[in-house]
Amino acid sequence: MEIKILATNRKAIHEYFLLDRYEAGLALQGSEIKSIRAGQISLQDSYIHIDEQGAWLENAHVAPYDQASIYNHEPRRPRKLLLHKSEIRRLWNQVRQKGVTIVPLRIYLKNGRAKVEIAVAKGKKLYDKRNSIAERDAQREIERQFRHKSQ
Repeated sequence: MEIKILATNRKAIHEYFLLDRYEAGLALQGSEIKSIRAGQISLQDSYIHIDEQGAWLENAHVAPYDQASIYNHEPRRPRKLLLHKSEIRRLWNQVRQKGVTIVPLRIYLKNGRAKVEIAVAKGKKLYDKRNSIAERDAQREIERQFRHKSQ
């Protein structure tokens, strides 16, 4: 199973506690998948919206494909996420809680198909972010010490 990561949302990992993760397919137009395969996608400021019709990836920027001419796509159009009804229902029930949202984490190609990893997330407070940074720095220092002792 070959996976090629095309875009990650590092800001989401910093801003949220990630509770549950899901893998969803993306319903794309022809010019969009060609642009995504070329790595021309950005998840910055994107989010997941759930309604009666399903789940949608909103505000993700897929650059126009140069060779598509007049058949090109809208760069920031909503894209449908391909999930089972039970998964959508479970996500909807979790989002109704206060302070919980759904964020896209990364977009990748798996066996030639575009997939998006989404997570149910709860927002971090400022002190939580500081704790995360302090823990990460402490872990780096431990690894640095370990490397110096082994050499």
